[in-house]
Parts: sequence; structure tokens; C-alpha cells
Amino acid sequence: MSDPVVHFEIPADNTARAKKFYEKTFGWKIDFLKGFDYFSIKTNGKHKGKDVGINGGMMQRHAPGQPLTFYITVDSVDAALKKAVANGAKVCLPKTPIGTMGAIALFVDTEGNTVGLHDMTKAPAKKTTAKKTTKKKR
Repeated sequence: MSDPVVHFEIPADNTARAKKFYEKTFGWKIDFLKGFDYFSIKTNGKHKGKDVGINGGMMQRHAPGQPLTFYITVDSVDAALKKAVANGAKVCLPKTPIGTMGAIALFVDTEGNTVGLHDMTKAPAKKTTAKKTTKKKR
């Protein structure tokens, strides 16, 4: 099987309340990531002796009705997004770099579900130009 589900995101109207709910209800470890306005959620662990679970994130809801989203790791966001659109999906976030963590894109499937794509492609290195120095004439 290829292209596994690797991440989920929970939008919340009140992140403190949602954090408390998920920690108390399921025992998840939820930590605020400084500088990202985002929470990391650790759900993986042992269940009946087997390693199970994926990790995710939580953030302030950006729009009314913003749904829970899951992310699928693919070799190429561009290729997977093109294939999804060919099969009836509508793009709601085009390919977007996420720093050193690759790139993501979001689409809405034929049933109205939001699905995320993720690949580990690195953003092209920024070209740096040598600073020109000029000697002052005396």
C-alpha cells in the first residue's frame, strides 16, 4: 500500500477547551509549538500490545465550518493533486511550501470532505548574489 495517512488537523474555536477535552478523553499529549500558533498532538502508542496511531495537530479555526482534515503523504503533491482533480476533486489550497517539512495542498473530494496532501520535497534554495563592492577613488 502506498500513500499512507500520516497526519490530521483539528480546527477549534477554543483551543484551550479542545486541548483539555482530547487530553482528558483520550490521553493524548498536546503541546503548543512556539512560533507556529499550532499545537502538536501525539496519539500514537500501544493498544492491546500493538503499535497504532498517527500524530496530528490542532489550530484555531480559520473559517466557520472548517472541517477536520487528514493528510496523505505522496511522492509529489503536484501529481497527486492533478490526479485528484481529474477524478472530480476541487482544489481549495494549491501546493504550499511548509518550510523544511516539504509542501502541502488541500482539496475537497467528491463527497465534500477536505483532504490534505503532503510531500517532503524541499523548497528550492534561494539564490544569493554576491554583494558588489566598489573601491572609493581617492
